[in-house]
Amino acid sequence: MKDATSMPETCQIALKEWAAFVAALQQGGQLLLLRKGGIREEGKKFIPAHPSFLLFPTYEHQKKDLLKPPFQANVELPANGAKTSAVTLTHWAKLHEAIEISEDDALKSISPFHIWSDDYAHKRLRWKPRQPLWLLLLRVYSLDEPRTIPNLPAYGGCKSWITLREPLSLGSLTPVMLETEFNNAVAQIKKTLDASTIPQAASLS
Repeated sequence: MKDATSMPETCQIALKEWAAFVAALQQGGQLLLLRKGGIREEGKKFIPAHPSFLLFPTYEHQKKDLLKPPFQANVELPANGAKTSAVTLTHWAKLHEAIEISEDDALKSISPFHIWSDDYAHKRLRWKPRQPLWLLLLRVYSLDEPRTIPNLPAYGGCKSWITLREPLSLGSLTPVMLETEFNNAVAQIKKTLDASTIPQAASLS
C-alpha cells in the first residue's frame, strides 16, 4: 500500500526501458537496470537524474540474443510492431541507489543479477569506454491498475528520460518485493562487487 508520507500522488517522468526488462522487474526477481544511454541523450550520456519515475516499456532494439535464455521469452512484439500508438504503464520505481561500473571484473560479478547476456553487457561497458555503465537499484511498485496513454512522437528515439504530456495519477502502490527481501537482495548485489573498483555510490534512498 502507498505510504502517504513518502509517496507522490502523481508522476510525469518516465524511464524508457526494454519491455523485457520491465517484465522482469514487475515479476519481482529483478531489481537492477544497467544503463549507458542512447544517441539522443542530453550530453550524449546517461545520467540518473530522477529519484523516482514510471517505467515506460519500449520494444525498439530489444532482441532475444541480447538476453539470457530464461528471459528471452519476454521479447514479444505487439501485434502492430515495435512502434505502437499507445503504451500501457503498470509500474513506478524509486531509485534506491546508482552505482558506476567501469571495470570488467565488477560487471562480471553481477552477472547473476541482470538479464542481459554477458556478451552484450560487456559490449555496453566497452561502448564509449570513458563513460561508466550505470547500475540502478530500483524499488519497484505496481500501480493499482494499468494506465494506457498515447505514445506521442515526442516519446520516441534513443533517449532514456521522457516527460509525459501530463502527470499520471499513481493511485495505490504495491511493492513487488517485500522490504526485507529487497534489502537482502541489495546487500547481496553490493557484496559481490569489488569495492576497490567502484567509485562511491550515490545513495538516493
